[in-house]
Amino acid sequence: MQDQKQAVKRVTGAFALIDSLRRHGVQHIFGYPGGSNLPIYDEIYRAEQAGEIKHYLVRHEQGAAHAADGYARSTGKVGVCLATSGPGATNLVTGLATAYLDSVPVVAITGQVPRSALGTDAFQEIDIFGITLPIVKHSYLVREPSELPRIVAEAFHLASSGRPGPVLIDIPKDVGNAQIDYIPVEPGSVRRVGYRPTVRGNPRQINQALQLISQATKPLLYVGGGAIMAGAHAEIAELSERFQIPVTSTLMGKGAFDENHPLSLGMLGMHGTAYANFAVSECDLLIAVGVRFDDRVAGTGDKFAHSAKVIHIDIDPAEVGKNRTTDVPIVGDVRQVLGDMLQRSYQLGTEIKPEQTQEWHSRLQQLYNQYPLTIPHPENGLSPQEVIVELSHQCPDAFYTTDVGQHQMWAAQFVKNGPRRWMTSGGLGTMGYGLPAAVGVKVAHPDDTVICISGDGSFQMNMQELGTIAQYGIGVKVIILNNGWLGMVRQWQHMFYNDRYEATNLEDGTPEFARLADVYGIEAMTVRLRSDLPKAIAKALSHNGPMILDVRVTRDEDCYPMVAPGHDNSDMMGLSS
Repeated sequence: MQDQKQAVKRVTGAFALIDSLRRHGVQHIFGYPGGSNLPIYDEIYRAEQAGEIKHYLVRHEQGAAHAADGYARSTGKVGVCLATSGPGATNLVTGLATAYLDSVPVVAITGQVPRSALGTDAFQEIDIFGITLPIVKHSYLVREPSELPRIVAEAFHLASSGRPGPVLIDIPKDVGNAQIDYIPVEPGSVRRVGYRPTVRGNPRQINQALQLISQATKPLLYVGGGAIMAGAHAEIAELSERFQIPVTSTLMGKGAFDENHPLSLGMLGMHGTAYANFAVSECDLLIAVGVRFDDRVAGTGDKFAHSAKVIHIDIDPAEVGKNRTTDVPIVGDVRQVLGDMLQRSYQLGTEIKPEQTQEWHSRLQQLYNQYPLTIPHPENGLSPQEVIVELSHQCPDAFYTTDVGQHQMWAAQFVKNGPRRWMTSGGLGTMGYGLPAAVGVKVAHPDDTVICISGDGSFQMNMQELGTIAQYGIGVKVIILNNGWLGMVRQWQHMFYNDRYEATNLEDGTPEFARLADVYGIEAMTVRLRSDLPKAIAKALSHNGPMILDVRVTRDEDCYPMVAPGHDNSDMMGLSS
């Protein structure tokens, strides 16, 4: 007991917070200071002086949340962002919602008015705890300074375990200033009561799944973001190759399976490949791994994969059977379940005989040949697709972030990358995500190439983060596909609203992005000619520092194939054969 008393250290709540973050492996924080979080920033100053933590000053708190999100997606670690009370906290909301819908582990720390002022409508007081309840995995309002070490340990455990997601810690200013007897809480030593995610799949259901696999003549693996978060890439590859099962992925599942593999069908869904969408409509067994059957993929619920038996594997029991009836539900960690399934298949000698699926593979090859993704080469101008193909050709191993819109879908179609090298906002569809997310990715991977593919509309949502990039010399490469429109909205107005183009033309009021970059001291080029494109991309990739390419692409290119809302996946618009 005497030894324990001697080990107790008298510190501020802010010191306990920063030291707890350090103990949980945090080396980078993205944030913005203000009155209520100044005690925390005072401790960050000391930690930076000691070389323990690096803080990145963003230009808007939404950028902090997206940077922490990009950091987390690309590493599998928890990303950390920090904001002050009131508008600082509310500016995090879009970023937290983005992370929540895509199951990204982020811990957001907000300053709050002193405890004595809570509920008085004090300056910059807002109930961020209540505001964020629907869009975080859990929230804390710290009322006792001594609980900070435990709360941090719980927050990191909650954010990173089970189905990952964001956690909010709201800290009143006087809690940061308070003196406490500090007893550190080490990572992994605290578990929240009542929170016990199921990790191992039910053995009986695994046997049932293997029986369905052995009977299938047209099996298909349908892989989502849950496979990325679980790190199940090797298990998916082994399952696919063992049984020669073709694989299609969601937008969030890109990279979970090698898209250059002969068994890859690329992405399915609203703007997925034609052969993937036909495959899901014709398969007789759908093995859904870490997916939620969202409307941009499954659209019509039980009409999706209407001829198939469904095996659904997911860590979140709320997702299993929610949007699509499931024949064999398996709740558990995707990597663990697939590993157990493979081990059991070897024990039982489960197999799919080649002649069993020969016709299926022939059919898929026919679809692949008949409906390839097209790359237009217009006589006057550059198509967006050929820009992305050239970019992917020159830098296939880069980390890619995107914004949201047509450019996002073209990038998803033509960029083929590995695990955790594809960062995009899928569930919320957040314009302005790409640039700050690229900041987080580059901070996490300073020696790797990080490329943000954006549109002229999306880029303007958070282009102030050029200031962050300039201040810290963060060497991201930005490719803006500039067509002078809010492209995806224009496409819908063209297809469904008889060309009534209201509030989508961006020609007037959009800055010259190269000149804007120059103001920040960032290298930039404007590209208009096909002959200039390869050299411009090569220059950007070889440049030692950040660089922006403003690529002027054809104005009216539509993104195809397209499954219209409410239609079956096999009913696609814009097919060419």
